[in-house]
Amino acid sequence: MDWLTIFLFVVGLVLLVLGADCLVKGASRVAAAAGVSSLVIGLTVVAFGTSAPEMAVSVQAAWSGQADMAIANVVGSNIFNVLFILGASALIVPLVVAQQLVRRDVPIMIAMSIALWLLGRDGMLTRLEGATLFALLIAYTVWIIRVSRRESKAVEAEYEGEYGGEANKRHPMWQSIGWVVAGLVLLVLGSNWLVTGAVAFAKWMGVDDVVVGLTIVAAGTSLPEVATSLTAAWKGERDIAVGNVVGSNIFNIMGVLGMSCMVSPSGLTLLESMAGFDVPVMIAVAFACLPFFAPGFTIPRWQGVVFLLYYGAYTTYLVLDAKRHEAKAAYASAMLQFVIPLTTLTLVVVAFRVLRHARRNGTAT
Repeated sequence: MDWLTIFLFVVGLVLLVLGADCLVKGASRVAAAAGVSSLVIGLTVVAFGTSAPEMAVSVQAAWSGQADMAIANVVGSNIFNVLFILGASALIVPLVVAQQLVRRDVPIMIAMSIALWLLGRDGMLTRLEGATLFALLIAYTVWIIRVSRRESKAVEAEYEGEYGGEANKRHPMWQSIGWVVAGLVLLVLGSNWLVTGAVAFAKWMGVDDVVVGLTIVAAGTSLPEVATSLTAAWKGERDIAVGNVVGSNIFNIMGVLGMSCMVSPSGLTLLESMAGFDVPVMIAVAFACLPFFAPGFTIPRWQGVVFLLYYGAYTTYLVLDAKRHEAKAAYASAMLQFVIPLTTLTLVVVAFRVLRHARRNGTAT
């Protein structure tokens, strides 16, 4: 691999992060000028804006015929967002979500994850299915705006600390639109170079585009979510830390995959290996978010460590599988014999704690 390819890959990654930041800044200012509340800005503009790299990379990959990477980027990003970002956020501060609107989004994230698996069971995501997903995104955004108008002032104030400063300022519209245009340009350039470099990486490492998309590209395009959620957790904005991840995951499936399907010449092909392993993992980690949204339930730091360890285990399996390493069978056996039973036991304990907490609250009231 030549140094120019590595340079373009790194520069492309930097441009994606800068482009997402410019896009979020410009879009937030435009939304504020249009009178959109900071709550909606936090749940839509910021959550969707931090997913702009995934949109740029997947659309570019689909347009250039790299359909496997387009889907792998979305699936890998959604797994990374939950296991790595929420795990790291919980390490900074134990997470508890008090805001009702964010909790409503989790069933939608789970439903869309299952919908992706159902749509891809025939091995294909057609343009019509992509258009349907994108239409659902529009309906979801309209619903978010309508529901947010009925939220209490306390909920609205919760988002003022993070996004209210931007919303309360007034900037020239041309300047705000300029930030949006600059962000889009950087995203287009960055995604083109990142995809080119990722394909070169795959060939150099002797693995296919799917593994690179599920790992390197997925983690790279999720850097804006990492920065946003970790910063929010550090500042004590726990709802924003979690809401950004959930909103981004919803946008990835409905928006990124929907648009990628529509621009692809013949739709997107979902490999049997992804449909049988990676997409079910994505569904499982979506369900793993449920304890975050139980009223009054706190996710302690040790569960954040578990999330991070799971992501490490998942990545290790991908590498062993791609390399057809002889240790893959033993590793998979260990996962089945120890990790899955331990996970089941953990979920049972968590469910028991949630039910006990709910029963105590019911008795108290």
